[in-house]
Amino acid sequence: MTRTLEWRLRLGLTEDDGTTRAEAVLDTGSAQLTGHGVARCNPQDVDVPAIGDELAASRAMKDVAAQLMKAADADLETVGAGPASGPVAPPYAWTDTTA
Repeated sequence: MTRTLEWRLRLGLTEDDGTTRAEAVLDTGSAQLTGHGVARCNPQDVDVPAIGDELAASRAMKDVAAQLMKAADADLETVGAGPASGPVAPPYAWTDTTA
């Protein structure tokens, strides 16, 4: 079976007095997930708005990703395709342990 989908992500950023806020809205066509992220500039650091944008946006998208994973886990449990409770090891990437 071949399928093609397009999901749309809208990302809004606002900055006020060294605090950047981001809102990411993922529209799958059948559901919407909204994530939020905030970045604050340390008063002792140079204010570089692009860094605040990157941090807040990445945090908002990480929030959406966590919600999407939670929905996928629930769907998997519904069809009996895996444990949805208890700690689950990451499927890939570096481990959190150090040698």
